[in-house]
Amino acid sequence: MQIAVVLYPGMTALDAIGPYEVLRFAPGAEIRFVGHEVGPVVTDSGALALGVTHTFDETQAPRLVVVPGGPAATAVAADERVLDWLRTVHRTSDWTVSVCTGSLVLAAAGLLDGKPATTHWAAQRALGLLGASPKPGERYVIGDRVATAAGVSAGIDLALWLVGELFGRERAEVIQLDIEYDPRPPFDAGHPDKADAKVRRTALADQMRLLRRLRHSGTLLSTLTGAQEALWRSAVRRIRAR
Repeated sequence: MQIAVVLYPGMTALDAIGPYEVLRFAPGAEIRFVGHEVGPVVTDSGALALGVTHTFDETQAPRLVVVPGGPAATAVAADERVLDWLRTVHRTSDWTVSVCTGSLVLAAAGLLDGKPATTHWAAQRALGLLGASPKPGERYVIGDRVATAAGVSAGIDLALWLVGELFGRERAEVIQLDIEYDPRPPFDAGHPDKADAKVRRTALADQMRLLRRLRHSGTLLSTLTGAQEALWRSAVRRIRAR
């Protein structure tokens, strides 16, 4: 089973690595980290690099596609090469899924038009502007061969669900035990409905710091212009589809 995990500069590492740690235990799993070029990509922290193992051109028929999010997801949402690849492989994949703001990329590709979906809590409005129907209260949302997870850590939950769907509950439970995924956080502020106003404001400030870091690395400009272009293309696509 070929599994393609998309990588790009400015992504959030756990969005990809969380699902990877689950899916690598799936029977017959062949994991490919895919991107424009083979080699390292620097994640949003600026301190960690992940490696693209195969190009998009080399990966034309994965059974499962995972699109992670991150501050630079809006730039990817305007990358027509990535969008064309997603549309193409989605025709034959069993599942095309996203984690966090990776759903903005799926939406920009037209895979979420009018469909329920979720994303990071701070990006729900953007997801709606791109044509999806946001479900901010859901940990993950399952559609017709398309699934979306909420922010960052939710990708682990979605990956376990996928294994259960494809290989049965027992295999999913074995993997859950393999990685000892038994979350018992010491605090209960993991969703904006549970966090107080000060925590929410500080969390948003953290997101802005990530964007400033990308600006210093030269990625921010493409992220901002990418967001505008993705919104424009999405609006035009939906108008033409009427």
